[in-house]
Amino acid sequence: MSVAIHHVVIDAHDLPGLARFWAQVLHWQVVSEREREVIIGPDRNAAWGICFMPVTEPKRVKNRLHFDLNAESAEDRLAEIDRILALGATRVDIGQTGDESWAVLADPEGNEFCVVRPKQDLIG
Repeated sequence: MSVAIHHVVIDAHDLPGLARFWAQVLHWQVVSEREREVIIGPDRNAAWGICFMPVTEPKRVKNRLHFDLNAESAEDRLAEIDRILALGATRVDIGQTGDESWAVLADPEGNEFCVVRPKQDLIG
């Protein structure tokens, strides 16, 4: 017997708004939308997705878990950062020096995530 990830759950004030932001960032789709739950994924039959659940309290501290996103090339990475910023993300300063191979951004509700150098550069 084993288990697998079903959803990563993100608390949100604006469930449909935050779900649509992340769907656009990842080129995914909204696969289920209910009053207290919105789920996105690459398609309806995907093995896992991201679930947005309502929360009333504000976000107060840096995330303990975050997404690292990557692009196929260094040029694509810079273009993707610009695209994601245009979707509503903001740059976040968590003490970077400027020499990092990643950019720290936050979604419209302040959840931090990184856009890192291409995966082949990380493992090569």
